[in-house]
Amino acid sequence: MSDVLERFMRYVQVDSPSDPGNDGVTPSTPCQHDMARVLADDLAAIGCRDVTADEHAYVTGVLDASAGAEGLPALVLCAHIDSSPDAPAHGVRPHVVRYEGGPLVAGVVDGEPVETTPDQVPDLAGLVGQDIVCSDGTTLLSADDKAGVAEIMALLARLAANPDLPHPRLVAAFVPDEEIGHGASLLDVEALGACGGYTVDGGALGEINYECFSASEATVTVRGVMVHPGSAKGVMVNAITVASEFQQMIPAAERPEHTSGREGFYHPTDIEGTAAELTLTYILRDFDASSFSRRERTMLDVASFLNDRYGEGTVSVSLRPQYRNMAERFGPDDRRLIDFALEANREAGIEPVAVPARGGTDGAQLTFRGLPCPNLATGAYNAHSVREFVPVSGLERMVDVLERLVAKFAEPAAGEKDE
Repeated sequence: MSDVLERFMRYVQVDSPSDPGNDGVTPSTPCQHDMARVLADDLAAIGCRDVTADEHAYVTGVLDASAGAEGLPALVLCAHIDSSPDAPAHGVRPHVVRYEGGPLVAGVVDGEPVETTPDQVPDLAGLVGQDIVCSDGTTLLSADDKAGVAEIMALLARLAANPDLPHPRLVAAFVPDEEIGHGASLLDVEALGACGGYTVDGGALGEINYECFSASEATVTVRGVMVHPGSAKGVMVNAITVASEFQQMIPAAERPEHTSGREGFYHPTDIEGTAAELTLTYILRDFDASSFSRRERTMLDVASFLNDRYGEGTVSVSLRPQYRNMAERFGPDDRRLIDFALEANREAGIEPVAVPARGGTDGAQLTFRGLPCPNLATGAYNAHSVREFVPVSGLERMVDVLERLVAKFAEPAAGEKDE
């Protein structure tokens, strides 16, 4: 078993799902501290210095530069330690499947196979004869993002064991609660002492993201007027009925199930309440700043229309910004972060492709805080699902990509002098 595979299999068995119902506390779940302690111990065992696991389950550690690169700017490698709450995430039992074609079966649950077909994931056609890590079908695998965590850790271990491999000072940063929108928010960017970095939190090998959605969460509160239904005519305002009208006025063609590429969406994620009062929660996403503003305006306009119909105060909308498209902050000086990632993939025998990330990354948050961070692949598929899987070759080849990538930062940039 390769180092990265051993680490990955071990990490996914440490429970660490985040909890959106407890997002006022970081980390949102105590078990993320367990994951943080494991990683801090592993960083120390590798030989990293200044290893910390703080009270919020943020883990950092430094691997000093190779000879000749000591004065060059440091590079951050970031991944998140929490698992998604969108699927069962406690008690992950990973196993390796030799894929021989047809449906990839993770396991059998209640007599039914939990499987992924080549129609659902066309890349399976190129994985015949390979070993693939799956869960047993009862939980997600947590490759999002423990594949990224394992790949960064395996890289650091390789570099520490082979001092001749070139690299600048590397800062590993593992963060909690990315899946519920916190992620790198409490990371002390200035203390990292770096001019740039990468998150390792993507999908198929070769994919590189340097643009992503801008995002906000909209909470729609509907307040009804309740009377006995026998005498309701002309008096009752049913919050469920009004909420249904609200949803029907949101453009149906702009839901996630009808969009792709750079198309944005409105996505209702939660409903709670009664005929007297309820709340609807939406997430709004778009790559284009003006289109994103239009989506927020649409939510407010629909509320205004319904208030004209049912009375002022019937519907209110609260908008909470989550993150912005990192492409808005990438300038010409940051281009080498992207170019080096493309080159490193090619040198590892992988044809890279820059794709817009249809989701958020810690890199978006860090980029807006002054630390440009494109996002790299992990090699995994079907995130947030009991059908999640990652080819062993994806884990191993991504460590090779990272090795080649960090080597490029062991040489001064054009016009850059050693400190």
